[in-house]
Amino acid sequence: MKMLVCIDGSESSQKAVKEAARIAENLKEVEINILNVYEESPLPAYGVPDEMQIQLLESKEKEGEEILQEAVKVFEAFDLKPKTILKRGHPSSTIIKIASENNFDLIVVGKRGLSGFKKFILGSVSNAVVQEAKTNVLIVKP
Repeated sequence: MKMLVCIDGSESSQKAVKEAARIAENLKEVEINILNVYEESPLPAYGVPDEMQIQLLESKEKEGEEILQEAVKVFEAFDLKPKTILKRGHPSSTIIKIASENNFDLIVVGKRGLSGFKKFILGSVSNAVVQEAKTNVLIVKP
């Protein structure tokens, strides 16, 4: 089984990591990939110095690497050796693209917990993944 575990450092995604590790521990053959997607800054490029944009992206990339390494530790505690993937882009579309291109059997994501108007306006990564992915999706509730 090929499993894609999508994380963003939130409490919900940390719970998804633990659940994915628990499931993977009981499988005979499993390939685990942990994915963190970071978005570019919402700052408009016009008028913002290039150095500032580069520093912001480097900071987000470093934070993404730290989030991935924390998740790796959880899997290693279950004697599992996951691979990590760090991508820049829109979270839901990047998750869907990676899952499709790599033929994953299962996508594991945490439920964000947005409600009411915010969910209507912003949408939800987990909801978009469930609606658009061509593979099974496990949403882990907080």
